[in-house]
Amino acid sequence: MQLPIDSLVGKCALVTGAASGLGTAIGRLLAACGAKVGLFDRDEEALQRVWAEIEKDGGAVIRLPGDVTSADDLAAAVESIKANWGCLDIVVANAGINGVWAPIDELTPEEWDQTLDVNLKGTFQTVRASIPTLKAAGAGSVILISSLVGNRVFNMAGASAYAASKAGIVAFGKASALELAKDNIRVNVICPGAFKTNIQGRTICRNRENLTPRVTYPEGTVPLNTDERRNPEKVAQLVWFLASDMANYITGTEVYIDGANLSSWAEVK
Repeated sequence: MQLPIDSLVGKCALVTGAASGLGTAIGRLLAACGAKVGLFDRDEEALQRVWAEIEKDGGAVIRLPGDVTSADDLAAAVESIKANWGCLDIVVANAGINGVWAPIDELTPEEWDQTLDVNLKGTFQTVRASIPTLKAAGAGSVILISSLVGNRVFNMAGASAYAASKAGIVAFGKASALELAKDNIRVNVICPGAFKTNIQGRTICRNRENLTPRVTYPEGTVPLNTDERRNPEKVAQLVWFLASDMANYITGTEVYIDGANLSSWAEVK
């Protein structure tokens, strides 16, 4: 897909979870379309690599090491973007984990809290830290990355904490969109299906074998499932659209990008 290379010139963006997977693809595409991008992630080594790659391609990017569970880290990230470029127009709350997938009665409160802290509270803190600067600019586009799981699909054994966190992101996005509309700040949510990222390898699974078996209907692959269509760049293109002026009347909605995978989910975002 050919996107206008200058469509986001003059815009400044914050992308969390930018050091891998969807976040890297999003940061790369926003920069390619002319935006200045702050790349936020807790993995400083991976963040350095992504920053170097995008800068080598001519993108305007800065590194913002930090953790979305820290309100101070996010506040500092926003201040760094303002100090470097004087604005913030686009916020992509992408950082997330799968956490522990296990039976509810075996899931510890600490494991539940970790998943909710990163995915849901981290999304809240990202938006919260950005609002004053977006309001000062008089407009903005906030894009939250949720998931198919917890919204369209509920049959992933052991994923109760993950599903709850991702469903919460959709609800938070809708409430935020209504609250922030008066400030011309749009808030939308993307719910991806299975994409080729490394997050699945970080999932901790425990005793899921005896839970309710996954039901797959219809049998076979996702209707639009091809290697090309499962690249993270497809999600990045949707982020670009929602961030651009082409979507200036779209807010408070969740958009599924899953190849019509209406009943099952074989992989992890």
